[in-house]
Amino acid sequence: MPKVLISDKLSPRAAEIFRERGIETDVDTGLAPEELKAKIGAYDGLAIRSATKATAEIIAAADNLKVIGRAGIGVDNVDIPAATGRGIVVMNTPHGNSITTAEHTIAMMFASARQIPAADRSTHAGKWEKSRFMGTELTGKVLGVIGCGNIGSIVVERAQGLRMRVIAFDPFLSPDRAEDLDIEKVELDELLARADIITLHVPMTDQTRGIIDAAALAKTKPGVRIINCARGGLVVEEDLKAAIESGHVAGAAFDVFAKEPAKENVLFGMEQVVATPHLGAATAEAQEKVALQVAEQMADYLLTGAVTNALNMPSLSAEEAKRLGPYMQLAEQLGSFAGQLTRTGLTSARIEYEGDVAHLNTRPLTQVMLCGLLQPMLDTVNMVNAPIVARERDIDVAEVKHERDCDYQTLIRLTVTTERGERCVAGTLFGSDKPRLVEVKGISVEATLTPHMLYITNEDKPGFIGALGTTLGDGGVNIATFHLGRAERGSDAIALLELDEAIPADVLGKVRALPHTKQAEALRF
Repeated sequence: MPKVLISDKLSPRAAEIFRERGIETDVDTGLAPEELKAKIGAYDGLAIRSATKATAEIIAAADNLKVIGRAGIGVDNVDIPAATGRGIVVMNTPHGNSITTAEHTIAMMFASARQIPAADRSTHAGKWEKSRFMGTELTGKVLGVIGCGNIGSIVVERAQGLRMRVIAFDPFLSPDRAEDLDIEKVELDELLARADIITLHVPMTDQTRGIIDAAALAKTKPGVRIINCARGGLVVEEDLKAAIESGHVAGAAFDVFAKEPAKENVLFGMEQVVATPHLGAATAEAQEKVALQVAEQMADYLLTGAVTNALNMPSLSAEEAKRLGPYMQLAEQLGSFAGQLTRTGLTSARIEYEGDVAHLNTRPLTQVMLCGLLQPMLDTVNMVNAPIVARERDIDVAEVKHERDCDYQTLIRLTVTTERGERCVAGTLFGSDKPRLVEVKGISVEATLTPHMLYITNEDKPGFIGALGTTLGDGGVNIATFHLGRAERGSDAIALLELDEAIPADVLGKVRALPHTKQAEALRF
């Protein structure tokens, strides 16, 4: 009989579900790390919320642990690489608190527009300052939604019920999906310029960190309000404070902060800022829902092997895992390569398998490639739910196996279509286990993808490579390897550089400003 430990406060119904399905369950909350370390070796499953820290040390002591289930979306308290190394599946419940978070966003919009917290404090103090708190109607205002995924789309529906006009920026939002939601899809600069209220619903990634900074705020209309119930760090708090003090930004409402728990913050004490302590998921209904979901998911895995909402495992058997390992690494890298270069709406992905790989079970390869493709903008996507996320966003996915001979013993090619065109990338395995990039946009370029890469497309003109090297050298950036390719003389060329460390933003800006540069992107693998 499997045995599960519930180490955080969950709905009592979670323990009942485990026991009803024949799983022995202990509830022991508030354990100190050393206490948890001493107990964990006896359990097959660990059900947690945010209080328990499943560190590498705890995981190392978990000799029998097979699954960690997080009741909620965030898994910052789980060392996923350590869990993966021990063969432990990590699951979460990414959609259980979507409605609650969306409702909190709407509440924060009202609180800011009508200055409810400040008016409440004033009235409790017996001041009755009715003329001081002149509010703003939401009806007829333009709401700019940055990120129109699961939570963002719920916010859209609620805002439309308030008769707001909604525009959205989301590179993964297809025209058909925008039409279904009855919203206008725009680029970020247009959203900043038109929105009366801006609300953020994106994960924290390299592309979204600080997306609302001083430069972005300068593009907004006077009197704009900023709402953030998504992730701390999406808005540069110091820049927002300056914009509020200048009078350009009328107000803000934040449920999340760059550093949490937020005992101190530059925004605290400003009457124009409504602040709550990360309450987005804090409703009885949401907590009940995620507890039930995590119990069902963990029970399914322990009893039948079924995997739902896993963040570190595709759907495949143990026998397949060993053989497919190198192919999965290649597939993930190809997907990530294309995903990090995608800046506009993704409409389709075509995955082609040639040679030896065409005779294998390619379903997990397709899943991990889609995961790599979508993860740069969607941190909730994983190897299991990637196909579902693609369908929800109207991304057409085609998988093709070719029996024909190819130049390599095995070849995987990914072609993505966006609103601006088509891009393809292909790779192979060297020595049967070493992933290697061999083609980008039809141009042959052979490279190993490492943690810090610089990708450049440029016009094939004399002097460009020298100028590029000088710019990087002047910026203190060391080149480990340098790979070049071009379509034909004088046409487009590609440079793919392996760097010893991440390229600083200012140096990347100088690279983009070089004559003949068409695109320059820092990539991470």
